[in-house]
Amino acid sequence: MSKHTPAERPPGRRARAAEPAAANEGIIEGAVEMAAKPANKAAGDTAGNAPGNTAANASGKKRGAAAVDLRIYSAVVNAVMSHKLPPGTRLGEAEFCELYEVSRTTVRKALQRLAHDHIVVLRPNRGAVVASPSPQEARDVFTARRAIERAIVPLVIRHVTPASIGRIRAALDAEEAARRSGDRAAWIRLGGEFHLLLAELAGNAVLQRFMVELVSRSSLIIAVYENPGVPMCGNHEHHDLLALIENGDEQGATALIEHHLEEIEARLHLGTPERKLSLAEALAGC
Repeated sequence: MSKHTPAERPPGRRARAAEPAAANEGIIEGAVEMAAKPANKAAGDTAGNAPGNTAANASGKKRGAAAVDLRIYSAVVNAVMSHKLPPGTRLGEAEFCELYEVSRTTVRKALQRLAHDHIVVLRPNRGAVVASPSPQEARDVFTARRAIERAIVPLVIRHVTPASIGRIRAALDAEEAARRSGDRAAWIRLGGEFHLLLAELAGNAVLQRFMVELVSRSSLIIAVYENPGVPMCGNHEHHDLLALIENGDEQGATALIEHHLEEIEARLHLGTPERKLSLAEALAGC
């Protein structure tokens, strides 16, 4: 395992994790960073009050480690949402250390955050694996999503602006482009991010944080129980939802989001996960 930081990397050595990190600037990352702000701010304030350059340097290193922690978290969540990391995939600490050129301590912080959100399971003396949700857990997650998204949609309508409508439309265009190109992984991820965008536009930070976990867990559930070849998140329903939001129809939009989630759940069945990718393959581009 390399002990060099990116700034100290010997000439000619390539940063293998540069591509995954560069792509992590979307909706999920924003929610993750927002959730971490209070803790990060407190740490920064404490360090900032300490005398001398040593404390300032230590504070900078801690902030750098925290940033990588969030990058790892976001990369794994995106890979899960894209079905590149199926349930049961082992997440080796050594591989993360090599990919991101960080210490095991930083990797463990990211894995603990993922475990807290039920995306991975930490097994004593055996490491971390992507969680494998049970059928009952699947039903519970979709029940929770229906309850939360019924609350989110009216809030989106009450806070709607031309700018927010533009963002929703752009998200739908990206989703449709992925579908037309046959990029199923991107289509799946963008379908989940559409729901995360609605949570952001609702203006309720608590609901948004819940949705990050629930959408990621839904992706795991779909990876295990999806009916192969059947679209799990119909783009036309997203377009219909946008029309209802534009018309200010809270009742119609709430009914549609509930029906939409019921349809996704109804298409699930016990299945066999797809071929497992290596960790480097799964995180490439995330």
